[in-house]
Amino acid sequence: MRLNFYKYQATGNDFILIDNRQELFNGDLDTIKSLCDRRFGIGGDGVILIENHSDYDFEMVFYNPDGSMSLCGNGSRCAVRFAQKLGLVENEATFLAHDGVHTATITPENIKLKMSDVQSVRLMGDGIFVDTGSPHYVQFVADVSRYNVYDEGKKIRSGGLFGTAGTNVNFVEIMKEDSIFVRTFERGVENETLSCGTGVTACAIASNYRELSSPVSIKTLGGNLRVDFTKAGHNSFSDVYLTGPAELVFDGSVELS
Repeated sequence: MRLNFYKYQATGNDFILIDNRQELFNGDLDTIKSLCDRRFGIGGDGVILIENHSDYDFEMVFYNPDGSMSLCGNGSRCAVRFAQKLGLVENEATFLAHDGVHTATITPENIKLKMSDVQSVRLMGDGIFVDTGSPHYVQFVADVSRYNVYDEGKKIRSGGLFGTAGTNVNFVEIMKEDSIFVRTFERGVENETLSCGTGVTACAIASNYRELSSPVSIKTLGGNLRVDFTKAGHNSFSDVYLTGPAELVFDGSVELS
């Protein structure tokens, strides 16, 4: 079968987008792995399917390169941009993702994505654990640009605190009173990525415990993002928004065996 695809990126987090409204792609593990392979496939930090939904503009189905499923913040923004290209949405979108319903506002420059409320923030070891639709362990460090993200992230990712499921790991340096620099080791990719949407959201919220207030500007290796939030209680946050660009890189087709 010949499969059409679109490659999108959001601050360097890159994804393979597939219009699956005709349900031609079944999302099997081997195919997902081969598509995401950067040497023998298209290459990407995940595969995103756009599917029909009777109650929303569309449903977004996201697979990590290892076939696992979760919410992806940057991927969600790419999905919204792709849905706009498909004519499913114009300036606003409401869609179903892994963790529930999300809305987004669309401009030519940015996608402003409403994230799920954060119900609990926990101090764990030397860091802070925040679930933003995907689990993140946030650790504040000095000079994050020189930090050994791969080795240190890999150790924490499957450490005893997080059980067999593991966690994403973020390393954060506070730059100014309203900005942070974030690097992320992503579970499912099993490597550092240039950016992580749920990760920078978790880091912005964790930085509130270091006296930073909303909005927080975030620098990543792939570009700049912004996170807004309202502190709803001691350990809970509402009105959480992730804002940044999402762009088409190229499109093509691939033969599936």
